[in-house]
Amino acid sequence: MASGQETRPVVLVIEDEPVMRLMALDLVEDAGFEALEAYGAADAMRLLETRPDIRLVFSDIDLGTGMDGLRLALAIRDRWPPVGIIMTSGKVQPRPEEMPARGRFFEKPYRREEVATALLEMAA
Repeated sequence: MASGQETRPVVLVIEDEPVMRLMALDLVEDAGFEALEAYGAADAMRLLETRPDIRLVFSDIDLGTGMDGLRLALAIRDRWPPVGIIMTSGKVQPRPEEMPARGRFFEKPYRREEVATALLEMAA
């Protein structure tokens, strides 16, 4: 790496709704992270398999078709234990036992500052 160039931690944003995805990507980048985007669970798993630099996942629970965000979060916790996980939903309120270990949940509409703080804490 060239001197003076710093790497930003990478956050994978998983959201099937385009407007919500763009808002989440903006939040992540404003908090100082590099943001990658996935449209659903299968897309997210492909990125996790090819990008070992992903440090955090910020995902909606309701991902439309395929695996939901909670099942995806548990799969991520099993395969990539160090990856931090933040889940969000406006429809589902997960019980504590449904959340992955060390995972955080924010109900939609979430407060940008609270999510940004959680991302920064989890990346530290």
